[in-house]
Amino acid sequence: MAYFAAVLVRTEQTWEAREVDLDDVEDLDGIADLARASSVDEEPVLVLVEQEDTWFAVVRVDGEEDPRIYVSDAAAVGRSAYGDTLLTADVLGHDPDDDEEAPPSGPAGDESVLADLGVTADELAELGGGGRLPADALVVIAERLGCADELETVR
Repeated sequence: MAYFAAVLVRTEQTWEAREVDLDDVEDLDGIADLARASSVDEEPVLVLVEQEDTWFAVVRVDGEEDPRIYVSDAAAVGRSAYGDTLLTADVLGHDPDDDEEAPPSGPAGDESVLADLGVTADELAELGGGGRLPADALVVIAERLGCADELETVR
């Protein structure tokens, strides 16, 4: 299945967006390094990932802090090529290697990852469920952040 990934970089006045290729990224640290390489003055950087009609993820990097992540459906992510990259112990609440069962269906990770940017935990959880397509959820997130046009230009 095809995927879409974009980096959103917050500047003092606006957001900048660019599409990124995650094929050579091996783990969450690689995604964080990719985000940090795009950062401007320690402002937040978001990596939005969407796999066609299945799931979306938001990875947030603030300076040198550990990345924070939210996935809309852990089970779907687990079945994708990005399961090992995105489903860390922090996201699942346990070490993925300790549990031979598949990740549970539904959202996982830090639902408050975008709260200070205008998307509450409840809103993010609602976007991840309810039959909404992942691409549409990312559009709503970008609208709330004030960067829908920027995201659309790289889509």
